This record gives sequence, structure tokens and C-alpha cells, in this order.
Amino acid sequence: MDQAEQRRLGSADLAAVLRREIAVGGIQPGDRLPPGRDLADRFAVARGTVREALARLAREGLVETRAGSGTYVIAAPLAATNPAIENARPLELIDARFALEPHVCRLAVLHARRADFEAAEGLLARMEASVHDPAAFAEADRAFHILLAETTGNGLICWMVTEISSVRQQEQWARMLRVTLEPETIRAYNAQHREIFEAIRSREPERAATQMKEHLETARLSLTRAAAT
Repeated sequence: MDQAEQRRLGSADLAAVLRREIAVGGIQPGDRLPPGRDLADRFAVARGTVREALARLAREGLVETRAGSGTYVIAAPLAATNPAIENARPLELIDARFALEPHVCRLAVLHARRADFEAAEGLLARMEASVHDPAAFAEADRAFHILLAETTGNGLICWMVTEISSVRQQEQWARMLRVTLEPETIRAYNAQHREIFEAIRSREPERAATQMKEHLETARLSLTRAAAT
């Protein structure tokens, strides 16, 4: 990761990086994370960004902070062992998201804070810089939608959105992404993400919900066309 990209990291980005390191075993349960100042230096972010990222991981039950000792990994991200997750088809994922995410946008309008907007801006910038990098786009896209759920402050909604999003880790989803995420499609998704973000920042709940519905309808159409080929 180059310095320019590091400077765009928000708390959601940093949480995603650390979450991935935990998932692949780079950081094991029981390990102590580097001090906040070291993480801030490593990723070229503010100390507040580090604190918020660690708070996100703590809410997920992945880390805990022990007074006078530091922050420790206490669990690895759960593998997708639920049959509903393992066997879900891409279109089922879209339908589940359609049932939940428009209302997530309404709640985000009520609860999103400045730090959430800054994190969203960072993810939008990453997606817009990844028009020709589908894998990088997909990672930032997933983080963006999870961030919207996190802004609600509702732990159950966060859990549901994270579980639903884990379908993206399945091989059939990866195959579909390779087919559908062409530059033109990514540009369309980026424009829709911007519309969703601006509606939330403008505190317009129904506009935000409508923009999310339109975004998911676009994704559904793209997947339907890909499945028919």
C-alpha cells in the first residue's frame, strides 16, 4: 500500500485491514496489537482513526482493550459455516440486502456522525480509484455498506449486514464479480454510492432509501444478465 492510499484510510478502512490480518492469521488470538501510535505511524492516520477502528473491532468481539496493558485479539472472524450463507446464490444476497439496507440508510441519516462521513469519504475515494481493479473495488464496496450499518449504532443490524455480506466470500460470488465488475459497471456503482452518501449527509432519509433501492436494482440487473450468459 503506497503513501497516497494510506492517507485516504478512514477508521472503517483500517478496521477492514486489521480484520483481514486477523482472518488470515497474521495476527493470532491472544496477540497484543501494536500501540495506537505505532498503528497510526504505520498506516499514516490520526490516533483518533486508530481508536475508532479498534472500537469497531471491539464491537464485533474481535479485540478487547485491557487497562494498562493494551489491545488484544480475542477471536478470529467467524468462517461462513451457516448453510444459508454457504449455499446462498448471488441473487439471494441482493434480495436480502434489498430487505434491509434501505432502512439502514434511514437510520444512518439519524445517527451518522462526522467521523462516519469522513470514513465514508475515504471509502468512496478508494472505490473511485479502483475502476480498473475489481478486487479492490469489491473490498471497499463491502466496507462501505458495512460502515452504513455501523453508523446506525444498532448491533443487531450490524451483525445481520456483516453476515449477509459474508456471502461475498463464497467462490460463486467471486466468479460473478469477475464477470460483472467491468469499468462501466463500477463507474455506475460509484455514482450511486455518491448519491446515497450525499442523501445521508443531507439528512434526507427517504431520498437515501430510494437511492439505495436503485443501487440494489442495478446490481440485481447486472447479476441477472451475467447469470443468463
